[in-house]
Amino acid sequence: MSIQKNLYRILKEIPDNILLVVVSKTQPIDKIIEVYNLGHKIFGENKVQEMVQKYEQLPKDIQWHMIGHLQRNKVKYIVPFVSLIHSVDSTKLMEEIDKRAKKVGRVIDCLLEIQIAQEQSKFGLSFEGAEKIFYKEIYQNYSNINIRGFMGMATFTDDHAQIRREFRSLKKFFDKIKKTYLNSKKDFDLLSMGMSGDYKIAIEEGSNIIRIGTSIFGQRIY
Repeated sequence: MSIQKNLYRILKEIPDNILLVVVSKTQPIDKIIEVYNLGHKIFGENKVQEMVQKYEQLPKDIQWHMIGHLQRNKVKYIVPFVSLIHSVDSTKLMEEIDKRAKKVGRVIDCLLEIQIAQEQSKFGLSFEGAEKIFYKEIYQNYSNINIRGFMGMATFTDDHAQIRREFRSLKKFFDKIKKTYLNSKKDFDLLSMGMSGDYKIAIEEGSNIIRIGTSIFGQRIY
């Protein structure tokens, strides 16, 4: 299938309240432009250098989402333009984003990445570590960060029951934090779960942001 047919098929499949982040990592400029010309302007990258290069070359009304592991020493390169950081996995990273965002006069929307997969290679806060940020009100120390919700990646497995359990655990945690600590914060409202192989399960379990690359572009170019 063509990129156009793939994109339209997915948009037709997903409910209107689901935000689609087209994962453009490793994809060339011409393929990203093809998606952009179809009317889609939200793209996700997992490497800072690649995101910066594409930001410089592509239209400035694109919303760039940082979906990969973010090193503190690279935060300064994306804070002038990034729309949403999905992968905040420590208070030290929060401090750095806040400091750099303050310097450029922005408030950066962020998601806390939670470790839900049974894989050591995945990054993320534990449920206990994430909850501490709220019950100790650590998040209120940062005036230039706006925590909008959580992100999680399920285990890479063919066991759909396991994937479902992992997504369900994050939705349950999201609901708990919202009810217990952030009931009056109307924009704590984003749950980023689901990629090409598991986005349908993620949506069924409460995701409202999905991150899809392969199912739109085809197999990645390395």
